[in-house]
Amino acid sequence: MTNPQQTILAVDDEPNMRRLLEISLRQAGYKALSAANGQEAMALIQAHPIDLVVSDLHMPGMNGLKLLEAIRKTYESLPLIMVTAQGEIKTAVEAMKLGASDYILRPFELETLEVAIEKALKLKRITRENTYLKEAQQPHDVHFIGDSPPMQALKTMIQQVAPERATVFIVGETGTGKELVAKALHEASHRKEQLFVAVNCAAIPADILESELFGHEKGAFTGALKERIGKFELANGGTLFLDEITEMPIQLQSKLLRVLQEGVVEKLGGNRPLQLDVRVVAATNRDPMQAVREGKLREDVYYRLNVIQLAVPALRQRLEDLPSLAAFFLRKRQCTLSAAAFICMQQYHWPGNVRELENVLERAAILAGGSQILAHHLPADIAQHAADQAGTTPAPTATVNHEAQALSIPVATEAIERRLILQALDVCQGNKTKAAKLLEISERSLWNKLNQYQLR
Repeated sequence: MTNPQQTILAVDDEPNMRRLLEISLRQAGYKALSAANGQEAMALIQAHPIDLVVSDLHMPGMNGLKLLEAIRKTYESLPLIMVTAQGEIKTAVEAMKLGASDYILRPFELETLEVAIEKALKLKRITRENTYLKEAQQPHDVHFIGDSPPMQALKTMIQQVAPERATVFIVGETGTGKELVAKALHEASHRKEQLFVAVNCAAIPADILESELFGHEKGAFTGALKERIGKFELANGGTLFLDEITEMPIQLQSKLLRVLQEGVVEKLGGNRPLQLDVRVVAATNRDPMQAVREGKLREDVYYRLNVIQLAVPALRQRLEDLPSLAAFFLRKRQCTLSAAAFICMQQYHWPGNVRELENVLERAAILAGGSQILAHHLPADIAQHAADQAGTTPAPTATVNHEAQALSIPVATEAIERRLILQALDVCQGNKTKAAKLLEISERSLWNKLNQYQLR
């Protein structure tokens, strides 16, 4: 489908042909510019954002091949289609070797030209996407997991917000999965066929971040040996995710504000404003209003980003999702959790949220050697927290046997034993058969314990 923002430059020394090309391109849905020779063409390329060039081979002064060479020196990603005569196939092949996207022979049908243009623009887009995907070091894919009430509410909001173009501000603690929420927004939108581009504003040095976001022209600064496509331009038609937005240098936020307000990007060292269609999603682990008060985030940028705010719940606010999250992270390890280990994890406050949970389970699975994860395989602070909640002090690891380390029912103190039973019943919603299985005791033993502790 033709993008109405795409601009094509027609270069031909014959006025009638230029006029015909302009009319045809506009009828096909493109913006059209024209030039009578290579010099005029280069001046227009330097002054306007051009998506593709259609050039005649024979022109006075700078011919088609010379124009192609000049373009390749500065604008490597700009595609050019060469128009040549029937008897000049050899020259057309030479043009392809020099970097032309395609060539067409005169006389040609307008449909032939349209097909060549669509093919060249599609190749340009795929090349850019592949370049991004090769450079980007994306974290491994994690599914959006959780059916607790807070997560159901968040999923509902995502479905309502996704079809809109409005900017979204995602807030939540570190490790809650803010990027997953941004990806879910993208996947549920009409932009899902285009790129989702993520930028961590805290991970890129301030002097590099501007070039990363907006791109630069060749020679814009020392070391700018070639043109660079910025993340905004790369995400055109798709979604740009600005993570840790409060870490973006305050002076750069003014340039970001212009993009948010006008949808226009200008590369470093350039004077060609580029109109873009990008859905911007930002995120922070700070209180955004506190960041505004501290001068970390411009107030006008905050209000421009905060059209819609999505709050991602902390893991301690959705512990109902702990079983499904644990099962997901352990799916490739072929490990299971003992009842005691699971209940210890339920008692923990998880300051690092889902990211911490993943790391804890990976460590525990390694220590368990691929078998069942017991309580003593968990980090000491998790076991200690569970013991504190139960009002007991765990015995030193070196002086207890394997079963005691696991806090299993037969050897646990009465306080811990009683708490384990209550936790198991809570997890199993009062189902005593399931609770007994979770505690790894018989149902009859559970009934005896319930009588003993007057829990029936």
